Amino acid sequence: MTKLQVAIDLLTTADALALTNKVAEYVDVIELGTPLIKCAGMSVISAIKAAHPDKEVLADLKTADAGFLEADLAFAAGADLVTVLGTAGDPTIEGAVEAGRKHGKQVVADLIGVDHRIERAREVTKLGVAFVELHAGLDEQAQPGYSIHTLIEDGKTAGVPFAIAGGITADTIAAVRAAGAHVAVAGGAIYGAADPAAAARALKDALVK
Repeated sequence: MTKLQVAIDLLTTADALALTNKVAEYVDVIELGTPLIKCAGMSVISAIKAAHPDKEVLADLKTADAGFLEADLAFAAGADLVTVLGTAGDPTIEGAVEAGRKHGKQVVADLIGVDHRIERAREVTKLGVAFVELHAGLDEQAQPGYSIHTLIEDGKTAGVPFAIAGGITADTIAAVRAAGAHVAVAGGAIYGAADPAAAARALKDALVK
């Protein structure tokens, strides 16, 4: 079954806790966004994990260097998953994976900015990442002609475990599930909603139908 991941793209631990307390019932993975970790530090990982010990917590570090060190710090703080950039060198990815093995945790390769997503998805999977995240950032989503279905098709073609992040909504999440995605990542569709809990519930319902 496809897991639902909420991306917390807020800037304070207090705001992150307030949101996760509303939506945790309906999500499987809580992602602490890169800006949040940069603003609040590694302590936000510990705070969210303590508040929701039954949920997987993903630290979206987007590591580009010092793979073992950065992943080790996040895992020690309580993260279950960390992200490393797919554009990073193989030794960086391998270092993060080594840290994951040390802690019994997992690493995700974020393919944001990767030109040849299918090829790189297969390469990094061989390096030991748990799955890849086919990710279109906010700037890419704002470009004319952007379609999340391009990510979905790349995931199906790559033939490796994958997540989709790139503007998932209640209208597109069924296609993500049908493609066999390991994780569906929703950010603005949840935290930007007037009722985040209701939005998360609707997305989760669409995944379990």
